[in-house]
Amino acid sequence: MVIVGMPGAGKSLASSVMKARGIPVFVSGDIIREEARRRKLRFTRKNLGELMLKIRKEEGMGAVAKRLVPLVEKASGEFVVYEGARSVEEVDQLRRKFRVVTIAIHASREARFRRLRRRGRSDRPRGWADFAERDNRELGVGIAKLIALADRTVENEDTKDDLKRRTRRVLQVVLKQKKS
Repeated sequence: MVIVGMPGAGKSLASSVMKARGIPVFVSGDIIREEARRRKLRFTRKNLGELMLKIRKEEGMGAVAKRLVPLVEKASGEFVVYEGARSVEEVDQLRRKFRVVTIAIHASREARFRRLRRRGRSDRPRGWADFAERDNRELGVGIAKLIALADRTVENEDTKDDLKRRTRRVLQVVLKQKKS
């Protein structure tokens, strides 16, 4: 399963529901941060954003998913989750080896901005301009097309519990479909 959404949409909360069911979760940001560690880069919004673009420019739009494949192959269990795909090419890369269902988490810009500001992460936006710049960077790698083509969509405008409940409902449907 691939979870996709704009920054602050609720991808991590949605994948925590799956993790609670014992499904391994792999996060695209972790793959980027690991590469930043390897290159001895500080984890700043600017460095991580530029590295994300650089990896895709040098290795192709499916580069992060290529790095994910060996990790998924080592994972135990029938299902895994890849949280944070950014492009159709990444999903295509995974589809070469696995059956993939995409789940888009959607939230308004205002809700996402508030959530990102509340986070304690180093890449949180300093203001609306930072937020818009990050959105534009994400849109530039093709995330909008991936969201538009998702197999399922979960809305996240309400409480955390509401998102968890909606995600559990979608997960039940997806797991039933994959078994048949």
